[in-house]
Amino acid sequence: MSETNASKPQIDPEEKLPEVYVDDMLMTLKYYVDEQQSHIQIKDPSVCQQCGAKICLNFCPVGAYQEQADGKILIAFQSCIECGTCRVMCPENNVSWQYPRGGFGVAYKFG
Repeated sequence: MSETNASKPQIDPEEKLPEVYVDDMLMTLKYYVDEQQSHIQIKDPSVCQQCGAKICLNFCPVGAYQEQADGKILIAFQSCIECGTCRVMCPENNVSWQYPRGGFGVAYKFG
């Protein structure tokens, strides 16, 4: 066996991963909400109204995207965990996303 193969950890394919409850994990995050400035916006609301798939309603892990009765999509940016999924998953590239300004957003801690 080569030296590079010997240093790789061995993975047992029969070993199961521990159960993770995303909702429980999300509840532990601390937010500093910037009520003055949204870091996520819909570029053109008419594009969302014409979108048949509306996958934005499903891809956000915190459910920040909600469809209104008139077909408009509203974003509850206050609950955003800054994962960035929306900026890559919208098939129409109709979401403007940036990090919240300094001092706001999710306070991640390491360790």
